Amino acid sequence: MFELLFLGTSASAPSARRGLSALVVSHNEYRFLIDCGEGTQRQILQSGIGFKRLTRILLTHGHLDHILGLGGLLSTLLRWESIDELQIYGGKSTLERVRTLLYDVVLRGNQPPMPMTLNEIKPGVIFDAEDFTVTAFPVTHRGPDCLGYVFEEKARRPFLSEKADALGVPFGPERRELVEGREITLADGRVVKPDDVLGDWERGSKLVVVGDAGRTDNLVEVCKGADGLVIESTYLDEEADMAKQFNHLTARMGAELATKAGVKKLILTHISRRYREKDVIAEAQSVFPDVVVARDFDNYQIKKEAGK
Repeated sequence: MFELLFLGTSASAPSARRGLSALVVSHNEYRFLIDCGEGTQRQILQSGIGFKRLTRILLTHGHLDHILGLGGLLSTLLRWESIDELQIYGGKSTLERVRTLLYDVVLRGNQPPMPMTLNEIKPGVIFDAEDFTVTAFPVTHRGPDCLGYVFEEKARRPFLSEKADALGVPFGPERRELVEGREITLADGRVVKPDDVLGDWERGSKLVVVGDAGRTDNLVEVCKGADGLVIESTYLDEEADMAKQFNHLTARMGAELATKAGVKKLILTHISRRYREKDVIAEAQSVFPDVVVARDFDNYQIKKEAGK
């Protein structure tokens, strides 16, 4: 399961109720901050999640409404807060802009208060934990190196307690050995193999996060079967020409992508202050029913449906 906390959901400029782009994705002890628009550090404080475990920042692209908050965040870490390390991930051109912001404007010749690494990434797996991965994929927007991210739990075989009970497998380390794929020998000499107590392979939860984008035809495959899709919705269909001009999406385009890709839940963000939320919802729901428009500080859980 992946937990989402939206810190900023506005497009291009903040509104009275929406901050600029920032989203926290959590999986057990891991946290990832996706984009860091102006004012993100205040949103972090207001949300109550704190700074301690926000050590990995994934950037979708280098436009200022997605990175400008990094300067203030680092400045605060210099003076008030402490974290063990800071890992920032992004495309080459994005990190060039970030490097200028952080080293020339904020640090000005000083060293960061913690080990800080700017990780230039390309499409592919960028983070591999024991039970999930994070994969970057290309997105079409204005400028080079625009990226989206797939968070996906690794496939697993469920432990069938009733079979273990029937075989007399005791509770404790023996069961863990079987879950980890190793056979065990019981006290009476019988050998129990993992296949005796594990079910069929089941896929894990899948979350796809798309930053700014100008087209969706190249996103269908990467979004296929996702349990949750977070994607921008800067315009309504009535201004589709403007969306095309500035390489953004309409609510309808996001909904059509969700339909084609067989997505379970659609979460729209990057909302322009020119529109009413109910109009954005209505346009998307006319195509795809299970859709919400994220608000600042909204929480969502993305998990695979049982048995699917």
